[in-house]
Amino acid sequence: MRTVDTGTCFLRFYAELNDFLPPERRQVDFPHTFQRHASIKDLIEALGVPHPEIDLILVDGVSVDFAYRARDGDRISVYPMFEAFDLQAVSRVRPEPLRVSRFVLDGHLGKLARHLRLLGFDTLYRNDYADAELARVAGAERRILLTRDRALLKRAVVTHGLFVRATDPRRQIEEVLDRLDLYRAIRPFQRCVRCNGRLAAVTREQVWDRLPPRTRLYVEAFWACGTCGQIYWEGSHFPALRRFVEGLQARADGTIPPVGPSDWKMD
Repeated sequence: MRTVDTGTCFLRFYAELNDFLPPERRQVDFPHTFQRHASIKDLIEALGVPHPEIDLILVDGVSVDFAYRARDGDRISVYPMFEAFDLQAVSRVRPEPLRVSRFVLDGHLGKLARHLRLLGFDTLYRNDYADAELARVAGAERRILLTRDRALLKRAVVTHGLFVRATDPRRQIEEVLDRLDLYRAIRPFQRCVRCNGRLAAVTREQVWDRLPPRTRLYVEAFWACGTCGQIYWEGSHFPALRRFVEGLQARADGTIPPVGPSDWKMD
């Protein structure tokens, strides 16, 4: 009869990584029996923690990568992403930083997708994406995968991703901006919230036949999506949108950058 070669290590997970663990394993060292041939990535994900959420793994105080194979008696410390700190010289699991933060979202995050586009972030979203396609797009296009599906984040092709914990859309956008330190990257009112296309200024005459009668009389500035043709202008609800955006921008350093051309009434 063939026997399985196993060992026992001791793990501790820090900060928000504990969200993925049962209560009895949170914020404490705990033993874990493992098969010796498994990588530390597989070992950790078997406990429920997706690899894109991890920034640093220390084994007996030494940084290791995901290919490391645990040994009997190892003491393993696992840390979450610290986007506001440069751990590149220490971490052996952190992927190469992305020059630009671009996103792809699963079908449960439609309102978050609109918020990200409102803030100027390149954001792909469809409510019919299959899991395999989401993972492929994230890997091939070097996009950050945002999802409420833990299993999806565990796919090997996904290098950058976040499990979105909040369920309220307003809390979700704050969570993403906080965890990825993106407040200074906000460039509002530059993308179509419906399709992610770029907005460009157009004249009233160019879109005259698509405007409501009162809008033709009282509004002078218009923008149109270069992809789907959606028209925008500053409608009655624009002040609330501006306050929403400025409230997020103010978190960067206590100042509010000027807001650019804006276009928030849809036809």
